Amino acid sequence: MANRIYSTTPRSTWKKGVNPDLDIERQNKSFDVERLTNILDGGAEFTQKRRQIESIIYSNPVYNIKNNYFMSQNQRYEAAIQKSIHYRKLMMQRGWKEDGVERSYIYRALAGDTAFNIHSVFREALNSLGSDEQIKKWDPLAENFQIIVTYAQTEMGHGTYLQGLETTATYDASTQEFVLNTPTLSATKWWPGDLGKTATHALILAQLYCSGRCHGMHGFFVPIRSLQDHSPLPGITVGDIGPKMNFEQTDNGFLQLDHVRIPRENMLNRFSQVLPDGTYVTQGTPQSNYLAMIVVRVHLLASEFIPPLMKACIIATRYSVVRRQSKIKPSEPEVKILDYQTQQEKLFPQLAKAYAFHFTDKSINEFFKKSYQEILSGNATSLPELHAFSAGMKAMLSDHSILGAEVCRRACGGHGYSLLSGLPSLVTKVTASCTYEGENTVLYLQTARYLVKSYLQVQSSQGSLLQTTLPQTIQYLTSTRTDRCPAQKTADFLSPALYTEAYAHVAVRLIRNSAHKLHELTSSGTDQYVAWNQTTILLVQAAKAHCYHFTVKTFVDLLRKLENEPEIHQVMKRLCDLYALHGLLSNLGDFLHDGYMSGVQADLATAAYVDLLSLIRKDAVLLTDAFDFSDESLNSALGCYDGNVYERLFEWAQLSPTNTEGNPAYEKYLKPFLKSNRSKL
Repeated sequence: MANRIYSTTPRSTWKKGVNPDLDIERQNKSFDVERLTNILDGGAEFTQKRRQIESIIYSNPVYNIKNNYFMSQNQRYEAAIQKSIHYRKLMMQRGWKEDGVERSYIYRALAGDTAFNIHSVFREALNSLGSDEQIKKWDPLAENFQIIVTYAQTEMGHGTYLQGLETTATYDASTQEFVLNTPTLSATKWWPGDLGKTATHALILAQLYCSGRCHGMHGFFVPIRSLQDHSPLPGITVGDIGPKMNFEQTDNGFLQLDHVRIPRENMLNRFSQVLPDGTYVTQGTPQSNYLAMIVVRVHLLASEFIPPLMKACIIATRYSVVRRQSKIKPSEPEVKILDYQTQQEKLFPQLAKAYAFHFTDKSINEFFKKSYQEILSGNATSLPELHAFSAGMKAMLSDHSILGAEVCRRACGGHGYSLLSGLPSLVTKVTASCTYEGENTVLYLQTARYLVKSYLQVQSSQGSLLQTTLPQTIQYLTSTRTDRCPAQKTADFLSPALYTEAYAHVAVRLIRNSAHKLHELTSSGTDQYVAWNQTTILLVQAAKAHCYHFTVKTFVDLLRKLENEPEIHQVMKRLCDLYALHGLLSNLGDFLHDGYMSGVQADLATAAYVDLLSLIRKDAVLLTDAFDFSDESLNSALGCYDGNVYERLFEWAQLSPTNTEGNPAYEKYLKPFLKSNRSKL
């Protein structure tokens, strides 16, 4: 049965059923919610499997996350370690694999409130960059948790710019060892999760020096703590970096290395290695060493970016049909705030984005799986496109998920400011995504570099380059298109072909303008690197337009696959239209700039957009129900399935330790202060 109620408070305390204001929203369904959930999960069998695992997890009180809002950083860390060890034992008992769907379902059930997450990143990096012998040697140790490994890339002074990393690994041919060193304070490894208190080993990203030359960034497997007593090994200085906006359960750490020696075999060497005499040998392109970052970047979309946006939409939408505020007509009762057009305009575009991004993620993963296997086999042809594609998509999806979650939080008014709503934690958690695995502006520029290069190749081909020879994500660069939007009435803007073409037109124009600006500057004698810096605003705009075009096109492609399911196709078509029109109207200047659209057409698009809001309003709760997040995972007093917002909010507030621990400040300060003031009366 879909949408079971997992109450985070003992059932006996709840006397109410589902709030009638919420219950009525689920009546007269225009589509099968369970079927839509199955589509989102990839099939009914996956929905069933996920729910089975959630039931197992929620039946054990050790996995309860209800008290998270009242815990200190150390308490959150300890609880996350406890939960993670328990579920790892559960996985071993049931034969669930680390890379199977079961672990992702557990992570989802626990809202990511777990430990050893960077340990998993290490395993992905090892399988991407390590040789078969290294994988055979170290992966079983990591899989069975005989060792715990972190991925130490970011430094205090450098993050996204990997060429600037200061940590060095210098090869000593006399001992056949690498000597790892952090020569400056800014070279200190800073931020890696699992590093502060947990990890026994680290995969260190460092600049390789051998035979008197620097060969760029490579990965090195380094022991950092004793396997006997967990104390730091000689030459190792390690600890926790302190409080953060979120991720209190994660021991983000710092690491300094003072000429730490490791065997030559500890450099990951699938694509390059150092021979005993110090000769550097490469077996692939230098860019192959960045493959691990791409792997992590792609996996983050489905685990860290999209779920917080989905959850924020669920919480804000359910709350918006329970919360009544003011009147539309003076003679009528206060109305559900979701009945206000302005509230719909806040929430429904975020809901449309959540669906658009989910389907985009599926498309990205299909492309990634194909390309990844080719790269591991030595064919790196698709690597530039995969890098540019994943960089742009990571930047766009994280940017919009952050903004969307915050819109949902603010749409819940004062209660959205309470941690008990669940919304502040979603906002601060997804906010971290704008910087890890690449700072978003830098990632957009990496995408833009690829786009400009591809555009120039298309132009230089003088028409001889067939569309089929271009990578899939940029084939629109060679398409013939009109210079004017053909829309003549409001309904025309509900045509996927029309708005997909509009996005392609804008993307091509911005890419072309960026290329021409670069050419103009360099032709006038400006250094090419200075010219690039002077064009970066245009380049970022071009990359964003390209990414938006892809997400719109992907959503449209999904609609074609749903044509034999008319009810679901209808609600998805409305969300697709809303997503496309919201983006168009939010960036209207780009569509008006060269006369592609007129002011009259902008008014038609606005009318189509506004009309969609009232249509989506009928299905809004059901569309969020289809995400099928349990009450436990939401951990929100405002967003529970039964809609008993005020009862739950009041009861949860009573759990605050400040209501049971007394008030020491009264005896120390308030009491004498009050007495002192009274004596003056």
